Amino acid sequence: MDLLHSGWAALQLKLSFVATDSVDWKSFVQFSSWIVTLFESYLLIRQYPLYSKTSPPKELEKYFDEEVFRKSQNYGKDKAKFSLVTGLLKQILDSTLIHVGFYAWAWDVAGKTIGYLGYSSEYEITQSLAFSAILFLASSIPSIPISVYATFVLEEKHGFNKTTPSLFVSDLLKSWILAFVIGGPFLSAFLYVFKWAGDRFVPWLMAFLLFFQITMVIIYPTLIQPLFNKLSPLPDGELRTRTEALASKLKFPLKYLYEIDGSKRSSHSNAYFFGLPWSKHIVIFDTLIKESKPAEVEAVLAHELGHWYHMHPTKLLCISQVHIFTILALFPAFLHSPQFLRSFDFSDKVSAHPPTIVAFLLFQMILTPLEAFVGIGINFISRHFEWEADRFACDLQDRLKDPEMTDMGDRLGRALIALHVKNLSTVWVDWLYSAYHHSHPTLTERLKAMEGFRVRKEVHIKKEL
Repeated sequence: MDLLHSGWAALQLKLSFVATDSVDWKSFVQFSSWIVTLFESYLLIRQYPLYSKTSPPKELEKYFDEEVFRKSQNYGKDKAKFSLVTGLLKQILDSTLIHVGFYAWAWDVAGKTIGYLGYSSEYEITQSLAFSAILFLASSIPSIPISVYATFVLEEKHGFNKTTPSLFVSDLLKSWILAFVIGGPFLSAFLYVFKWAGDRFVPWLMAFLLFFQITMVIIYPTLIQPLFNKLSPLPDGELRTRTEALASKLKFPLKYLYEIDGSKRSSHSNAYFFGLPWSKHIVIFDTLIKESKPAEVEAVLAHELGHWYHMHPTKLLCISQVHIFTILALFPAFLHSPQFLRSFDFSDKVSAHPPTIVAFLLFQMILTPLEAFVGIGINFISRHFEWEADRFACDLQDRLKDPEMTDMGDRLGRALIALHVKNLSTVWVDWLYSAYHHSHPTLTERLKAMEGFRVRKEVHIKKEL
């Protein structure tokens, strides 16, 4: 632990320029955030011409009829235009808020608000909660028209929306209530750990964040998800039998097997698992069950269990911990820099003792360009995990010595194609756009990889003979 703190102290010494040198951090945030936004717009412009293609890739021609492909292209084109416009609008709003000193104003308003309730500025956590509530409302309210358009115009136009106006309002209110019920105590505890641990807050804060993540894994399926979706035990039948048998053969600690009413909001399909290491839940969308054969759904679940077998969730958790550690290790130099806050129009009085929540928020803005590169790296790792899970499903016959698993790769391929067809997913993807945005390989890439698995397996068998 002492070695960790000595290394941390050396890092802070290298970052001492934050407190001593005159840096226009406000202009830096404006410039860097616009660079990221314009780069993302450039990627959309690169991708957009691909939606004008009149036929799918050769590998997919026999699976997409002309009408389905046309719908897929139109859906992708509309989503791209929507993303381009909303991305620019969001950046304009964020840039305007920074330019007019909104964050300094919000902190002052938060102080006056708690003052009416009898609290002074010494109650930093209380003022931080009021400040966060103002920011939450400032970001949530402008996003409502965008969400309405996305749900009732874009998704409705292409036949995916199943959400009613009353359900939309209900979901919105529930989300806001949860944000305050969970976010308030979380933020209070987060800031308390900062104050309690002093300059050695990094390991303590990381432990708290890990504890919070584990807690959410426990309470999400039992307390939160039922507020939005109905989880019903998967009925007895071929799919349940196949799923339980597969889990048993792989020694997957399956405790609950659910069907979720995803069709309540959308006709998109999916399946996933979650839970603690000794108690896992598998959730299958009712849309997937209706649109795919049990054998194909089993192949999708085999892929998901490949993630579990190779410990992908645990590996991603470890990566996220390294990411969080890096952010927290860099933060103190900005936390103890009065001129950092002054760059964003905070008064000398506030800047002299920077509030933790304010400094952390502004620090995250500084990291915007870095986070863009981190996202590309995480996508690269995630795509590797997807190929690994596909390979796991294709190799199940050899792993389990079960002749019924011989065609698992073919089944998975058919299931992926069916999902893309039903979801009108894009099949022509620019490589740079995909690298930046996609955590999964494209359908063509996955099918080629699975065909490669099959060919190499056949060659290996022939060599053995």
